[in-house]
Amino acid sequence: MGLTPAGVVWDLGNVLIDWQARAAIAAGVGEDEADRLLAATDFDFLAFNHGPDSGRTWAEAIADVERDHPQWLPHVRAYHAHFPASLVGEVPGSADLLRDLHAAGVPMWGLTNWSHELWPHAPQRFGFLDLLDGVYVSGTEGVAKPDLRAFAAVAERMGLPPERLVFTDDRAGNVEAAIAAGMDGVLFTDAATLRTELRTRGLPV
Repeated sequence: MGLTPAGVVWDLGNVLIDWQARAAIAAGVGEDEADRLLAATDFDFLAFNHGPDSGRTWAEAIADVERDHPQWLPHVRAYHAHFPASLVGEVPGSADLLRDLHAAGVPMWGLTNWSHELWPHAPQRFGFLDLLDGVYVSGTEGVAKPDLRAFAAVAERMGLPPERLVFTDDRAGNVEAAIAAGMDGVLFTDAATLRTELRTRGLPV
């Protein structure tokens, strides 16, 4: 397995924080309409959301929808207006794992695809984020996963070579990008499995 990792890099959405876009959309336009948007073949909500996650303003992103997909304008406005509803709670067990690593003195950073404008809702609501040494917020930086530059920036800020870092994310493409950037990568499925993966790598959990 090689050297024990010197630090851990965390994705946040659906790894530490249970993020459900549907809840925010439904809060504005109802559950049926939220389901209709997320199943649409003429509009990719996740691709749309990647714009603000990559540094676009919400005003710009919403203006694009108004121009190109006006039928979905109320839905994306609902998501933006009711965003806090999408932060359903903690992912079970993950914050406990974060606390254990922090108590053991393991350096940790967050690496999240999150818009600059909506990011403040996370630290206001989830105090365990204070246990991270820092958070790379893609919308603030203007570079989002799976761009390899995001991983390189986090390694630089941690002062550790990528090969000494282990990264976890619930999206396989982001884990693959972390590996391409030189990090160890673990696909997140649940906290218990992640704990086992980190323990196998020699981390004190």
